[in-house]
Amino acid sequence: MARSSKIHVGLEIGTSKTCIVVGEVKPDTAVKILGIGTTKTAGVRKGEIYDFPQASACLKDALVKAEDSSDVEIGSVYLAVTGSHIQGLNSRGTFRLPEGQSIVAPEHVEEARTIARDIHIPQDHVHLHPIIRKYLLDDLEHKTSPVGLYGKTVEADFHIVHGIGNRIQNSIALVRKALLEVDDIVFSPIATAQMALDQEQRERGALVIDIGGGTTDYALYMEGAIAASGCIPVGGDHITNDIHLVTGLAFSKSEKLKIMEGDASADPARSVGVAKLIDDRGFAEVEVRRSILNEIIRQRLEETLRLVRQRLPEDSVKAIGAGIFLTGGTSLMRGFGELAFEVFGRDIYRPEPPEISGVQASFKDPQYATAIGLIRYAQILETERAAPPGLFGKITRLFWPFGK
Repeated sequence: MARSSKIHVGLEIGTSKTCIVVGEVKPDTAVKILGIGTTKTAGVRKGEIYDFPQASACLKDALVKAEDSSDVEIGSVYLAVTGSHIQGLNSRGTFRLPEGQSIVAPEHVEEARTIARDIHIPQDHVHLHPIIRKYLLDDLEHKTSPVGLYGKTVEADFHIVHGIGNRIQNSIALVRKALLEVDDIVFSPIATAQMALDQEQRERGALVIDIGGGTTDYALYMEGAIAASGCIPVGGDHITNDIHLVTGLAFSKSEKLKIMEGDASADPARSVGVAKLIDDRGFAEVEVRRSILNEIIRQRLEETLRLVRQRLPEDSVKAIGAGIFLTGGTSLMRGFGELAFEVFGRDIYRPEPPEISGVQASFKDPQYATAIGLIRYAQILETERAAPPGLFGKITRLFWPFGK
């Protein structure tokens, strides 16, 4: 019997925008974007909800747009969450086989996994993702479960993501207020990485940095597995506010000036003269020296990138072979790629969705990377659930969390 297509929906409630992407996963695993609904967000600060009614109205507006553009009645979504309260850490569980047993059994592996996941987290936190990175059998690394092999000691290496339960529940409540169900909850940079990176890049070492309006999310992959993830509560809105404070311009004009005239590079040729905003009559409404504007932008973005670098494992940047992948609306800032290269010393890329089609060209915009990554997340999660038991460990290790 031929397999039918499956429709999945990704939802990102960001500081600057609320975005819903509707995607159709075809039997040949190709993904087609059927529709996108976006609206400017209100009621969210640094990725977290502070005004429920405003955020709810924005979600409903994006939902209507997504349903209209895709001609799909949406009933459930994969929900991306972020915020500085969400943390990622690595944990290893070790289990020594009982005396007289030398062949690894499923219960031995499960015991090692249980020990690895049993870490202390703050009382108000909940687990979001326990992601298996690799197994070790007598100190020898294995990409898949070592069940059936001879050995004495089994180890399971995990990346565990956790965050404040009430703040995550607020996002879920917002979705349910719109009469939608939540298929799964995904830490935003993990979703983004599903769009941005292929397996070869993960093996070679790659860092995804998603810089939006209120947060900068990151996910580091080494030797095919996630090695670090987190969120810094700084984004493009902070640049706009810096411009506002230094120049005295209104926030809206500071934002417009940043987008239209700003440059984050250190190229002195791009900081000559005056940056202007032209009004409807063709006159210069605002004038700011380019050197001042660009220095404001550069200082804030450089600080943000260096904060990301400080949070990565020691010496990990040297092992990044595939490069740094920039996504999010703020990544479109002129000169940002040059600045990122200066900070990390690695090749810089802006990824495009692989093997994805659709009538809307806008899906290639980096500000949609997380929502589209949720579609990829759903696609491979479905594959995992349908896979024979022997494949489960491999698929989970390479891509996905296997529980909550």
